Formats: sequence, C-alpha cells, structure tokens
Amino acid sequence: MKKWLKRNMPAPRRLLENRQLSVFGKCLHDPRLWYLNRRSVSGAVAVGFFMMFMPPFGQMVLAAAAAIVLRVNLPLAVVLVWITNPLTIPPMFYFAYLVGSWLLGVAPKGFDLGFWTDWHNWSAVMAPLGLGMLVCAVISSALGYCGAQALWRRRLVREIRRRKQRYRELAAALSESAVSTPSSSRQI
Repeated sequence: MKKWLKRNMPAPRRLLENRQLSVFGKCLHDPRLWYLNRRSVSGAVAVGFFMMFMPPFGQMVLAAAAAIVLRVNLPLAVVLVWITNPLTIPPMFYFAYLVGSWLLGVAPKGFDLGFWTDWHNWSAVMAPLGLGMLVCAVISSALGYCGAQALWRRRLVREIRRRKQRYRELAAALSESAVSTPSSSRQI
C-alpha cells in the first residue's frame, strides 16, 4: 500500500507551489506532513473524507489546515477532497439533505430543478442540509479512518505471512542441502 501511495501521490514540490496552499507558508515544511505510515495515512483519509462533505468553497484549504494541525499526510488529505467535483456534488449533497431531513423529521423535497434553483427556497433547505452534511462528514470520516487502518493492517499481516513462509522454505532448503551434500571431501 505504501508503494502504491508513493507512486500515485503528488510530489511535495507540486503542493508547495500551489497558490491556494501558499497561505500556510513554513508550516508546510514539517516533515511529518509527508510521512507515509499507518497513522498518517488513516488520519489523512479521515480528514479528506470529512472535508469532502463541507461546502465546496475552500475544501482544499480546509483539508490542508486540518492536516497541518493534526500532523497527518497532507497530499493525501488534499487529494481526497477532489472526490467532490461537479458530477459528484449534487448526489452527495442531496443525500446529505435527505439524511438531515430524516434526522429533523422534515419532509424532504424532491429533486425538482426549479425548486433548488430558486434562492427563496434555500432557507428551508439549509438546516437539513447543514445537519446532513455534518453527520455524513463524521460518519464517512470514521469509516474512512477505520477502513484505512484495516487495509493497512491486512496488507501488513499478509506481508508478514509471506516473509515467514519464505524463511521456512529457505530453512527447509538449507537443511535439506546440508544433509544431502557434504561440504568437503573429508566428510565422505
């Protein structure tokens, strides 16, 4: 998993050159923000998934700020925010609105474009949407953290099993070769 992340993550130089992230200045030079370990990756997934459900303006900056404060992997936290894009925001936020409506006991409005584009209706939508976004952010963040921890642990356990199997095979091959072939002519 670590190798895959290293291959697919943007280089620190690329993020340091980002105009939006330049507001953080020297805070970006902390080496802990670039580590790839289980704690750092899991925390970055949690931050990215949480910020994914926040309003779409400034999500990258908020994710970077949270990653800096929590000392988790900055590039991964920022990249995960990009899951929200013009294609994914409407279904995600409508789902958050439905969750908020259900929690508040309000009858949700259907997905009628006329209703949603009229700004007069927005005041009735903001409370369920805000609550739903917060609930979805917390749940997706917790699931992302636990999922990243589980995937990292699964990969580690699999690697340890492979290593033990390799050592067993090597020990068996060495013990077999030591018995069948003498090391010198005097032992014959």
